[in-house]
Amino acid sequence: MRDLLLQCSGLAAIAVALIHGVLGETKVFARARIEPERLRTLIRLVWQAGTVAWIGGGVLLIAAPWMASEPARHWIIATLACVFAFGAICNAWAMRGRHFGWLALSAVVALAVAGY
Repeated sequence: MRDLLLQCSGLAAIAVALIHGVLGETKVFARARIEPERLRTLIRLVWQAGTVAWIGGGVLLIAAPWMASEPARHWIIATLACVFAFGAICNAWAMRGRHFGWLALSAVVALAVAGY
């Protein structure tokens, strides 16, 4: 059961990352006025670097049950729970709780910790 919870947290992490990337491009950067243009490109790429990192974390959470190392599982879960918890806290604080992102990130953390 704990393996299934961990894999669900990985799938949720990937879903959150994809939503983050798509909404960033369609809602945030579609309306943002950033000059000069190369700075706009840099900020978009940094935004998407977070998306790619969260996808990578989701893949690790999915793969963790098949690793032969219990310490590897421990450190994957601990590290990614901290990463996603930090994202949830920052989102809740910056948006004053009025954005669903902190709930989605918190769900990833809860599933990962439950799968520990």
